[in-house]
Amino acid sequence: MSIIVQNVTKQYDTQLALNDVSLEIGKGEIVGLLGPNGAGKSTLMKIITCFIPPTKGTVSVEGFDIWEHSMEVRRCVGYLPEHNPLYLDMYVKEYLEFVAGIHHITGQEASKRINEMIDMTGLGVEKHKKIGALSKGYRQRVGLAQAMIHNPSVLILDEPTSGLDPNQLIDIRGLIRDLGNEKTVLLSTHIMQEVEALCDKVIIINKGVVVANDNIENLTKESDNVLVVEFDGKVTIEMLRNIVGLKQAKSIKDNHWILEPKADLDIRQDLMRWAINNNVIIKSMQREEMSIEESFQRLTKV
Repeated sequence: MSIIVQNVTKQYDTQLALNDVSLEIGKGEIVGLLGPNGAGKSTLMKIITCFIPPTKGTVSVEGFDIWEHSMEVRRCVGYLPEHNPLYLDMYVKEYLEFVAGIHHITGQEASKRINEMIDMTGLGVEKHKKIGALSKGYRQRVGLAQAMIHNPSVLILDEPTSGLDPNQLIDIRGLIRDLGNEKTVLLSTHIMQEVEALCDKVIIINKGVVVANDNIENLTKESDNVLVVEFDGKVTIEMLRNIVGLKQAKSIKDNHWILEPKADLDIRQDLMRWAINNNVIIKSMQREEMSIEESFQRLTKV
């Protein structure tokens, strides 16, 4: 495993930001970290990158423990924080030279890596400008470039596409997808389309607790036995109320209904019995699929 989080708790005075969080992320996975504002996402990322310590628990990255080998963890991690900290009075290329120096990358190797990062992040037309003169989108690209300049095996990206326009979004998503072929990527985002486009797996945190840790297919494949049914002819809500175990029914278009059962009941057999007893023909019946956004809302609603 590339990242292993074991029983991590983080307490800020009276606020419990993370509560006994455990998870694993495999090598080469792109994992989306989702949660409402204040759920603990940024806190978890800061702990993984050794930016802050946990109150309890531990984390290992590429086999290095954050308590015993924090410098090794920092060497194999590239980190883009939520609030991208940049030296606004520095020029783009000057700043990347500075960051390369921090990682002890010098000389021709530094020049090569800087040019690669500028090309990779699309900073070529802006590389001779001061960072303070850049748009928010281009500042975000500079942040991505600094996170990758030392060629880390793990990337931690907190809202990496914040402030990008639609064209820039496509470019950066493509870049992250390509990076995922050779690196482990953990990214937080509020853009659900981004999760569906990029991520192999999704981890959802709510109030400091992991409430989901699965691939997108499993998170969206079915909705608590809710059925979408097409009848061959008109039925009424009064007729449908006689189905055993049915909680509610909603008409969505001609002869198409959404049937929601009580609790976790599977009402398909009862539905077939009802259809036979009422001389109703069922043309089609399937489970309702959720979007990742609907799954997120169900798991994080108060």
